[in-house]
Amino acid sequence: MMTQYILQVEDIKVRYSGLPVLQGVSVKVGPGEIVCVIGANGAGKSTLLRAIMGSQRVFEGRVIFMGREIHKLRTEEIVQMGIIYVPEEKMLFRPLSVEENLALGAYTIKEKQKIRENLEFVYSLFPRLKERRSQAASTLSGGEQQMVAIGRGLMSRPQILMLDEPSLGLAPILVDEVLDTVRRLKEEGITILLVEQNVREALDLADRGYVLRTGRVVAEGAGEELLESDMFRTAFLGI
Repeated sequence: MMTQYILQVEDIKVRYSGLPVLQGVSVKVGPGEIVCVIGANGAGKSTLLRAIMGSQRVFEGRVIFMGREIHKLRTEEIVQMGIIYVPEEKMLFRPLSVEENLALGAYTIKEKQKIRENLEFVYSLFPRLKERRSQAASTLSGGEQQMVAIGRGLMSRPQILMLDEPSLGLAPILVDEVLDTVRRLKEEGITILLVEQNVREALDLADRGYVLRTGRVVAEGAGEELLESDMFRTAFLGI
């Protein structure tokens, strides 16, 4: 039977140095959705994304992508299947130009024409990057660097793009710019699993959301539902 979800995380448990970090977390992502994961620092949000990418060992449970179990695969295999993770650290090669950084995201693609098409797609989303294509990444603003990091992730045209705190450390005006970028990606039909500290904005963007607390999902539902819930008001607004 076909499933409506392309990514299913089923009851996974993850430990650091023997200590439980994720304690039976389940998350589902459907094609074209933005699904956000919110929670306090240390709740396990980034650990969840790393577990999906295979860079953090899953002790129990399963991660299923396009009907195939992937939690025992290497990260490189998971990338080639179509899952891309943009970490909060951005990890740009600062001396390289914008275009050179973007090109690194297409290393799994052999056809030069496809790479050119993907580059033009990224530039259509981020015209400012096209203007700065020859500049060193180190000369860009924080918001522009985040655009490069997201653009590099899009260069392989992934099935799912996982964004880890894309607005972290940015000035408020740049936060709005980055979240507007996520909104435009949604309009392009790109499936996104988003971890974001700006909780209200993230839920406003998202089709569905999950709330993590100390390694467990304590609430889930449509973004609007979670915004209106008493749990959200108590946990995040102090009401």
